[in-house]
Amino acid sequence: MSPDPTAVLDARGRERLERVLELLAEERASVSSVVDERAWKVHVADSLTGLEVAELKDAGRIADVGAGAGFPGLALAVALPNAQVDLVESIGRKCSFMQRAIDEAEIPNATVLNARSEDLASAEGRESYDVVTARAVGRLSTLAELASPLLKPNGVLVAWKGKRDEEEESQLANASESLAMRPEQILDVGNRAGSQHRHLHVVRKSGPTPPSLPRKPGIAKKRPKG
Repeated sequence: MSPDPTAVLDARGRERLERVLELLAEERASVSSVVDERAWKVHVADSLTGLEVAELKDAGRIADVGAGAGFPGLALAVALPNAQVDLVESIGRKCSFMQRAIDEAEIPNATVLNARSEDLASAEGRESYDVVTARAVGRLSTLAELASPLLKPNGVLVAWKGKRDEEEESQLANASESLAMRPEQILDVGNRAGSQHRHLHVVRKSGPTPPSLPRKPGIAKKRPKG
């Protein structure tokens, strides 16, 4: 992988994502705390470190859970034009921003879903994604629980996290069997991302979706397994 993750972008791709960042800087409703000159590295480069995970680079269908301002989802959609990227977000103002960004930056393979991931997993999204991504959304065991019913067999969760947390990783390991989600790899991408301590956690779906999943919306965050 290039020291610069954004090297994968062609000129048109860079223009599209620069437009997204311009819109982010103009946005009055707070959807991101970083909108200044750091934004290219903090949002775009950080998002594209995910392409170091082969399953994400080759994915046909991706769900970006808790998509927020659209990262990593929008950056991945631009870098992977043959993939369908669904931006799953429950907060309406953030969905409105992402839809505007998709329209103005012309990113046709990204779709905004104003929904809770648990509701999506109970309906048409169940076991339909190759990869689930999540950036700064929650604890690893919570993310694994949200991802499990969305993923196809053998699919993976790619979670963007900061400094490694032994207690959090142990919690995920303890919950692994009950979630059918097995921790597989941890990549240190800090020198290539916008965050010095950035790590990518790769968690693979290891069996059928447990019949107890998804739990009711919000429960995975309030009472994480493990």
